[in-house]
Order: sequence, then C-alpha cells, then structure tokens
Amino acid sequence: MTTHESRPSSTQTLPVIAPRGEFDIDNLAPLEAQIETLIAAHSGLVLDTSGITFADSMFLRLILATHQRTDLRIAAPSPTVARLLGVVGADTFLQIHPTLEAARIP
Repeated sequence: MTTHESRPSSTQTLPVIAPRGEFDIDNLAPLEAQIETLIAAHSGLVLDTSGITFADSMFLRLILATHQRTDLRIAAPSPTVARLLGVVGADTFLQIHPTLEAARIP
C-alpha cells in the first residue's frame, strides 16, 4: 500500500513529504498533486524517501521536474531511490541528505 504523509516542521520553513511504498505511473498522481500544492505555497520542500520500496522512471521524472522548479531536498534515500538516482547520475546534482535532520538544515 502506498501512502503519502506530509509533516510540517515547526523549526524550519520547508515542509516535509514522506511517501511510503511503491511509485510508478499507476499511483504517482497523489504524490505529484501534493508536491504541486506545496510548491505553490512554499519556497521548497524536503522529500523523505526512506519509505519508498519501488520507484520507476515516472518517479524520476517527477523528482527532476520538481528539482527544476523549487528547492528540493531529498532526505534519507532508500536503497531503491539511491540506486535509481545513481544509475542516471542525478545523485551528482540533486541535494541528497543522509537523514531528514540533515535535509532540514538551511
């Protein structure tokens, strides 16, 4: 089951989205909508990817498009996400942080 959790941060300005589960073309729309909503209201966001167990090229497209539009910080990448970003070289230019706490530091 895929869930989307948004956690407001009391000490930082960027909101946190913590998606869980699998993300592909069939179930990416809710996450994309949540990101769109946050981009409209904030200067960026933190995407806690520790709970992502599968991600395909559509998820990658969403990450790259979000990176182009706002201050995107990827926190605690799961092995699946780390491998996906590494295979295409996106780990060389995205803001990837080992922990959620590190991603929240301005």
